[in-house]
Amino acid sequence: MRLLITRRNIVGVLLLLFVVVMLFMAAWVAVAGPVTVYRIMRYGTTTIHDFNHYPGRTLKAGDNPFPFVRQADSAGFLDEANYGQANLSLDRLLQSNDSIAFLIVRDDTILYEQYFQGHTAVSYSQFFSVSKSVLSALIGMAIDDGHIQSVDQPVTDFVPELAGSGFDKITIRHLLHMTSGTNYLENDNPFGIHVRLNYTPTLEQDILGIKAEDPPGAYFRYKSGDTALLSLILDRALGVQTITDYAQERLWSPLGMEQGGVWSLDHAPNGLEKTWCCLAATARDLARFGRLYAHHGNWNGRQLLSANWVMDSTRLNAVPEADWPDGFRQIGLWNYGYQWWLVSPERGDFLALGKDGQFLYVDPQTNVIIVRLGESLGQMGTQGWIALFTRLAQEASEHNAAVGH
Repeated sequence: MRLLITRRNIVGVLLLLFVVVMLFMAAWVAVAGPVTVYRIMRYGTTTIHDFNHYPGRTLKAGDNPFPFVRQADSAGFLDEANYGQANLSLDRLLQSNDSIAFLIVRDDTILYEQYFQGHTAVSYSQFFSVSKSVLSALIGMAIDDGHIQSVDQPVTDFVPELAGSGFDKITIRHLLHMTSGTNYLENDNPFGIHVRLNYTPTLEQDILGIKAEDPPGAYFRYKSGDTALLSLILDRALGVQTITDYAQERLWSPLGMEQGGVWSLDHAPNGLEKTWCCLAATARDLARFGRLYAHHGNWNGRQLLSANWVMDSTRLNAVPEADWPDGFRQIGLWNYGYQWWLVSPERGDFLALGKDGQFLYVDPQTNVIIVRLGESLGQMGTQGWIALFTRLAQEASEHNAAVGH
């Protein structure tokens, strides 16, 4: 029997598709809220330019910018080196892998600095999950300042709404280590909480909807929801001062940041900072933040952050080896500290890592700091970038030793 395609058939199919789409949209709006759905439809997938789309609080450049030293011939050792499978120069490798900024600093000297795709030294770029490491520093400073007693305080000391629901046993340490045992899933499901948190105008409400599921401290699972809950804790611990204002007071001004920055909010004017993803600033100022950790929290003789906090932030997570996800080690990530990735137990190097290849790499052995920002990871993948960082840190150290610096 021949299938007869008529106008009535076509209209019927189109009407059915329309009904299905409308039902899907209605369900999506019911779960996520109309503003969240609108933002997703309007702006699409998250990018390094998202800070232009959403409300935000601004950071101001420091009054006395900290100067990195420059040497005209300092990058000479990189000129003829070959990198990657195609034996490219460093410039070509970075350009062909969707980079927008790359910076190598050793002993406060800029050895290499290049920008691509119209990006410049004063261009802001969203750091994505590199923001988590900045939030970690602010938690440590809040403990130093007495706003928070210790990492062993339970969540419910600051968020009493969660009392009696399992959060009494979840501590700040669990959130820093991402061993909370909550039901938060880090995926791209448009109905899921991870997508919702990036676009929601009601962040506090959505954070309070996270549920305690498994015993805390039993296993590591990477989840931005733990950082989001840390932001709510810090916000309440600070009282009337916002997280951005605190970052200005304790980081941006003391570190002598050369440019300002923007921390995106869920809504204006009294919203909550999206601390797990949405701090935007420049490559050089990110390197200055890395310098604070390279010097164990000390900034030119002033202890801005407890040295013990830096040490605890970059030491092995207490989760048993058997419960550590193998996939992370396969791409060169050894373990997870207080919102910092640990690269190698032998070298003690560590990094902050964000979506689409935002990196802040710190190697205390060689005193090398590397910043890489990009539109994507390119063809290298996380493992390839980490291998490049460790090679460059060693080469920079050997070069400086050879020339007597």
